[in-house]
Amino acid sequence: MKALVLSGGTGTRLRPFTYSMPKQLIPIAGKPVLRHVLENIRECGVTDIGIVVDARDRHIAAAFGDGTDLGVRLTYLRQEQPLGLAHCVALAREFLGAEDFVLYLGDTVLPEGIGALAAEFAARRPAAQLVVQKVPDPRRFGVAELDADGAVVRLTEKPDRPRSDLALVGVYFFTAEVHRAVAATGPGPRGEREITDAVQRLVTEGAEVRAAEYGGYWRDTGRVEDVLACNRRLLEGVRPAVAGTVDAASRLTGPVVVEAGARVIRSRIEGPALVGAGSVVEDSRIGPYTSLGRDCVLRRAGLADSIALDGVTVDRVGGVHGSLIGRAARIGPGDGRHRLLVGDDTRVEVAA
Repeated sequence: MKALVLSGGTGTRLRPFTYSMPKQLIPIAGKPVLRHVLENIRECGVTDIGIVVDARDRHIAAAFGDGTDLGVRLTYLRQEQPLGLAHCVALAREFLGAEDFVLYLGDTVLPEGIGALAAEFAARRPAAQLVVQKVPDPRRFGVAELDADGAVVRLTEKPDRPRSDLALVGVYFFTAEVHRAVAATGPGPRGEREITDAVQRLVTEGAEVRAAEYGGYWRDTGRVEDVLACNRRLLEGVRPAVAGTVDAASRLTGPVVVEAGARVIRSRIEGPALVGAGSVVEDSRIGPYTSLGRDCVLRRAGLADSIALDGVTVDRVGGVHGSLIGRAARIGPGDGRHRLLVGDDTRVEVAA
């Protein structure tokens, strides 16, 4: 089996961050979203992975190279325009060959992994196996309708009036049979070649299309609130580890990770929390569910339920919470409680 990971898209709901970096590289619990995806794929035994990228492919290639560090082999496939998921499959036709494959959206977080789903597909090998989960409001998603035996009878993309509460979570398993359906699928109302249309064609033609319900945590990290929610969820699984230095005047409670080269001085950190390599936390307080990137500086500051990317400085600002702070941003000075959304290389003065 091979894998095809989709890592294009402009990430409009995550601006200003996505002006300078692909959304798949935003870190959650200290690792880019895309790394979580690639690790999930590797852990189910798939090591030959194609990544569909857009014009900013250099960022992803710089982050992951040829995949050696992850124990996988990466092939980058350039999609010049966002023409839909089925177009991505068509673009990858030569790479995929005649093998079965898993199609995985690169901004989808599934902490429990996809191993059981892959095994279910391998045991039965339907033409397509869709991964679904029940949601309260399916209108933002592709929606699957099933018969009593779990076979898919109809798919609808972002319906105004959903006839099912089973949303597609962004992971699909296919045999090579899907390529014929993809080749016959043209642009839909949104001007894109939808993978749901290609799968619906398989259903209409009588191919076996199944759905596997995912019972674990699932989040599409397309919005800031989703990124922060995922950070909270993934940090719950960290184990305490101190590779940096923590002085005697500091206090760590709960699961806290202090990476190599980081220094904690006269500060209090309440876990779950992560302090990235080379960062300095001095006379500060970090609350739970906070990820601090590499080479950050917090001085006389307070940060909770937040993500600070690499190189952030927070100086004399108390009570920053529920925030996403871009690379090399500088926040200060001030006091009080603040919720911030700060892009890369930005300077913010917070009034008291």
